[in-house]
Amino acid sequence: MDKLSTSFKKSKKEILFSALFFIIIAILIFIPTGFEKNIYVNAEGVRAKIIDVDNTSIYNTGMINQGEQTATIKILSGNHKGKEIQGTNMLTGKLEFDKFFEPGDTAWALIEQDSSEKIIFANLIDHYRIGNEILLVSVFAVLLIVFSGFTGVRTLLSFLFALLSIWKILIPLMLKGYSPILVSLFVGNALTITTLLLVGGFTKKSYAAIISSISCSFITAITALAFGHIFEINGAVMQWSESLIYAGFKNLDLTGILYGGIYLASSGAILDLAIDISSALEEIQINHPKVSRKSLFDSGIRIGKSVVGSQTTTLLLAYMGSYISVMMVYMAQGTNIITIFNSKPIAAEVLHTFVGCIGLVLVSPLTSFVSSIYFTQVDKTEDIKISA
Repeated sequence: MDKLSTSFKKSKKEILFSALFFIIIAILIFIPTGFEKNIYVNAEGVRAKIIDVDNTSIYNTGMINQGEQTATIKILSGNHKGKEIQGTNMLTGKLEFDKFFEPGDTAWALIEQDSSEKIIFANLIDHYRIGNEILLVSVFAVLLIVFSGFTGVRTLLSFLFALLSIWKILIPLMLKGYSPILVSLFVGNALTITTLLLVGGFTKKSYAAIISSISCSFITAITALAFGHIFEINGAVMQWSESLIYAGFKNLDLTGILYGGIYLASSGAILDLAIDISSALEEIQINHPKVSRKSLFDSGIRIGKSVVGSQTTTLLLAYMGSYISVMMVYMAQGTNIITIFNSKPIAAEVLHTFVGCIGLVLVSPLTSFVSSIYFTQVDKTEDIKISA
């Protein structure tokens, strides 16, 4: 009966916590970022159906297309819904930005209008993908709930909270000039705590994982700062970072944003490994209540040895995968390997990858140590001896 009562209390607490998070998420959705002002005066974003296209104004230079594609479009949303007008798709010669439209496509267009709301110009921004993105997210959510039940619901809450925290808190505070490192630590640790409580519940394994994850987060941030300074890498190496300066944010600490991003990217892998090890050790303690602290610690180290290897490789693949095209360009040009790894973009990725790996290596023994103390009760005469 005591176990049943304890389980009921935990479930009630988790349900109340999840309900509280629904409220917090709802509040975050409606909190303004402070950057809602549209820089495009008298403009409206709308969905539009491509009726017909005209490619006669496009000219080719090798593989590059430049000029403009005109199209007859039917507006599907907004104040001018139902109207058919001419839209323009400007081609810049950059494959990463350029797009082509075919009849039947759905586009996202920016409609410019005068003071009397008469349409002056329609710029075809890109293909409209929101519907397909919602479909993909819905498939993920359904599969997660089907296979994970209420834990899946809590995981979705955690996912949504993380997304909103980054969009509504982290990015606006950085744009307003607050310290990127401090903001990243605050948001990252808040996400760590809430994610582990939502997914793991109010349990010893969650508390142990929180303690070790937060401890490692500070080590990771310090390591990023130290080696970033040694590597002499500045924040301009980040994609589109210079655009922020040209947009009027001259006083932004781009290097601090780089370091904050390194910590934030590794914090997810750190909390994942921490909860894996603490969950395994909790199961050992449940099945063997008289297990000693030393034995539990040794088990955590052995578990960590197996998991850390795969996790660090996962982190390496995740980070380097985004730079595969850059590496291919270097190799195609016959660039020397020393030159490749000495270049600023690759050195930044090395910093990104191995700072995260250091955090992963350290979280294993730290989680084992915290869990061994937290999960067991031993005689006063018994000591914890950490073997090499």
